[in-house]
Amino acid sequence: MSQNLSRTQTPLDPADANVMDLFRLDGTVAVVTGAGRGIGRGIALGMADAGADVVITARRENELDEVAAQIAKRGRKAIKVVADITAAETIPTLVDTAMSTFGRIDTWVSNAGTSDHPGNFSFDEFPEWHWDNQHALNLRPHFVASRACSAIMKPGSCLIGISSIAALKAAVNFSAYGSAKAGMNALSVTMATELGPKGIRSNIVSPGNVPTESTFKIGGITEEMLPAIAARVPIGRLGTPTDCAAAVVWLASPAGSWVTGQNIVVSGGQ
Repeated sequence: MSQNLSRTQTPLDPADANVMDLFRLDGTVAVVTGAGRGIGRGIALGMADAGADVVITARRENELDEVAAQIAKRGRKAIKVVADITAAETIPTLVDTAMSTFGRIDTWVSNAGTSDHPGNFSFDEFPEWHWDNQHALNLRPHFVASRACSAIMKPGSCLIGISSIAALKAAVNFSAYGSAKAGMNALSVTMATELGPKGIRSNIVSPGNVPTESTFKIGGITEEMLPAIAARVPIGRLGTPTDCAAAVVWLASPAGSWVTGQNIVVSGGQ
């Protein structure tokens, strides 16, 4: 007979539990930033599929309404917070909302982030304002949120940053984005070491080519270009938000309870 294990329980013998039960998030609470569309939407729905209640945030209320409705259809609770993750009050508001509504935060997922400028710059022409904006959007919020969460999280909780394969190679014409995500990777490893004694895990998920609105708006990619891009992926296809959500659910669940300080690259081998 299978048994449900809490996040902090560790089976002494794998035979003590049905391994599939370890992927459940029943009774837990997740906060997902940038949850209105794309990868963030997929993660929010994936967490709900696994049994978590979810606090979701993004700048577009209509998108959050749709995600909240989908979470409700899955039988889970969704609390929406319309906000800009770079605003000083946003992260304290998210933490306060989760704690006042649910009394806990088990998983924080820093997904909000992209290049906020529709174009790119060679390094010798890269403007300082864009560099500063990219780090304020893609790196600083994960630091601020992780520090706030580490003060209230219980053992067994986790921090997950959504990075990018752009941080693992030359990010030509996107040096600020690549360096900000590389900074998130380094921060995550440091937090894994410093927060491990408190029972808080810290990991990264680095997606490869997952077509989203930003792919077309910021990256200059067109629909016609996608087959050629997919052909360069060893697995032979582009990624989906669900691919990324599956990795996040694993890291957040008891199945990932002995995984910390890791960067899970979800890229089809690219």
